[in-house]
Amino acid sequence: MLVWLNGPFGGGKTQTAHEIARRLPGSVVCDPEYVGFGLHRMLPAGLRGDFQDLPVWRQGVHDMLDLALREHDGTVIAPMTLVDDGYFREIVGRLREGGHDVHHFALLAARGTVLKRLTERGLGLGLKRESFAVRKLDHCLERLSRPEFGEHIRTDGLTVPQVADAVAASAGLRLAPNTDSALRHRLRRAWTGVRHIRFD
Repeated sequence: MLVWLNGPFGGGKTQTAHEIARRLPGSVVCDPEYVGFGLHRMLPAGLRGDFQDLPVWRQGVHDMLDLALREHDGTVIAPMTLVDDGYFREIVGRLREGGHDVHHFALLAARGTVLKRLTERGLGLGLKRESFAVRKLDHCLERLSRPEFGEHIRTDGLTVPQVADAVAASAGLRLAPNTDSALRHRLRRAWTGVRHIRFD
């Protein structure tokens, strides 16, 4: 099974993906962003636009997920913002057509909630570092609210473990109980955030 976690930048996709993986033995997080990072590093700085616009990114993500789904004996989790319906069909649609069991979720929240999360993700240093995410926020929220990007999960007021529980329940997955204390949960979120800070 593939669980694709969509949502705006700062919407909690990566945190939720790693929470599911932590509590679901045999599962693995396959992050499509890494394909984009690799492509950017191969290109001169002046040619580095939105890597999703590169056909090779969409083909590469499809092929890597197809490989993981065919060869890995466990659930594959892909946290990635994807709001262009044509690109969505190229990747998610083709995986479904190829016979894979794909569950897609759009993690949505109010604009103010997402902005607060982006501030926290920037280690409290403001939103300047997250300017790309802020510029794309309204577009992402509008696009992802459409039916073609269902199933929608509203995450306002939910903790990361609660969002993971909602995703798992809908996908028919049985997660191990969440036994983290409030402090351990905060530390785990902080560590996941630090591990996924972008420097390029």
